[in-house]
Parts: sequence; C-alpha cells; structure tokens
Amino acid sequence: MGIKINRLFAGLMLIGLIGLAGCSADQTSNNASDNASDKASAGSTGEASQLKLYVFQCGEIDFPSIAAFGVDDVETPVRRLVVPCYVIDHPKGSLLWDGGLPFSMAEPAGWQTDPDSGIRARLQQTVKDQLLGLDLGFDLSSIDYAAFSHIHYDHVGAANDLTNATWLVQRGDYDALMAGDGSVPAVDPSLFSEIKNRPTQVLDGDFDVFGDGRVQLISAPGHTPGHQVLYLELADFGPLVLSGDLYHFRLSRAQRRVPVFNVDSAQTLTSMDKVEALVANSGATFWIEHDAQLFETLTLAPGFYQ
Repeated sequence: MGIKINRLFAGLMLIGLIGLAGCSADQTSNNASDNASDKASAGSTGEASQLKLYVFQCGEIDFPSIAAFGVDDVETPVRRLVVPCYVIDHPKGSLLWDGGLPFSMAEPAGWQTDPDSGIRARLQQTVKDQLLGLDLGFDLSSIDYAAFSHIHYDHVGAANDLTNATWLVQRGDYDALMAGDGSVPAVDPSLFSEIKNRPTQVLDGDFDVFGDGRVQLISAPGHTPGHQVLYLELADFGPLVLSGDLYHFRLSRAQRRVPVFNVDSAQTLTSMDKVEALVANSGATFWIEHDAQLFETLTLAPGFYQ
C-alpha cells in the first residue's frame, strides 16, 4: 500500500492507535437517536441560510483484539469500526471534518490484511471520488476549511487533496506534526506533505469557524495533543457533537475508560468532563464517530441533516 500500511498496522496492534466504536446489544445506548435518519433531508431543499451536514463512508477497519482500548475482548463481540467523513455546508463557506483512510488504500480494492497484526482495512471509495459523483455544489478542490479531529492517519486521508482549504488545527497536534519526533504514534507525515504548505490557522482552544456559533471546534486534548471535537447547531436536527476519538465505545463513555495509547490520560478525562458539560448544557445529540452500529442508521450524502 502507498503509505506503508503494514508499518502502521503493526503500530496499531502495539499501541492501539485507532478507536473502535460500536457496542454489543446489551451495552448502554448513547443519545445519538436510533432514528437519526428520520431527521435527515433526502434532497437539496431548504432555505439558503440553513446549515447542512453531509455524511460519507470513508473506510472500515477490523481488529482481532480491542484490549488496548481499555475494553476487554469479552465485553463486546464488536471488532469492526467505520471511518466517516463529514462536510458542513454553511452560508459563509464549507468545512470538511475528518478525512477518512488514506486514499492509497482504495487501490487495490477490497479488504487488505496486515499479516503481522491481523488487522484488516478497506476503503471502497474516497470522499474525493464520492463528491465528484454527486451534485452538491462543492468538491475537495472548492472546500473552504479543513479540520480533523486529530492527526492519526485514519482521520486525514483527504488532507493533501484539499487544494484551496484553510487548515484549522489545534497547536498541540500542529507542533507534534511539525516536530516529526514520533511523540504521537502512527502519524504518517506524507499525508500532510501538501496541506502543511497551504494556508493554516493554528488554534489555541475553542474556535467559532463562521462566527455565528453554529460550527464550533472544541479543544479536547488527550487522545492526541491537539484532539478536538465538532459542535454543530442544526436548525431542524438540533445541536450535535461529532466526537472524534474522545470515546471509542459506548461503554468507554459510560465508564470513562481511557485507552492505554492516549498521549495524556489525565488530560483525556478533563476533556471528557468539558465535552459532557457542553452536551448537558446544550442538549446536544452525541455521535461516537467510529460507531458502526450508529453509522448504519445515518442518512448518507446526497441526503443531509439540517
């Protein structure tokens, strides 16, 4: 594979890089609404001032063991995670939130297995190709802003193809990436080779992307030094938090489990408290991004949430 995926897979097994979402049927349900698709629009109707959220499938990963996530293998049978991408269409511009698996993984097609770790992954279609096949009024070349929940390779696959976007990144992740010292594991610098030379806004905390409170980056470090979550205020759906890798399982959220591979456990717990307070105060729906069970209930582009 084009990004030395065997090396990255080996790192995943050693330190549990990627967060596994989903849960078994007897685990506590989160507040992500089992009928989320009922709140989505199927077309391009709506007032021009409406905020729209588009959801894309940007890969899948299977793990033979999830012990490194602070969850025993016997606690859930789930081993597969989904890798999503999102585009937020705001009257003042567009934002890509998370970029999926590296585009090189789309070739060859199908499941690709690392012989050492047993981890399998596949990317059936990049978000770039998905956008080119849809008539949404934007594609990766016209996206205005890019923000990734963090710099792990399964969240930044689209980075170098965002030719006109301003990169919004928390200082912790930016500094770690620029230092190139390996302090954040399983980061592939080649996935940032182009975007790091384009307009970049380094953030030192929460940031209101469009200035009206409807699209906010919320600093939540601990998983990586600059991990962040996304808060949206959708007129019809209501407030929504896209949680990045703040949690990997619903059980992790219920029991405040911290994976062994997070860069700072204490900081993770503080971030959990901060985001949970935001959810409680706003009444926001909470989506664990890698949760395959939740993802199956969502409406994908060209449908949208508003």
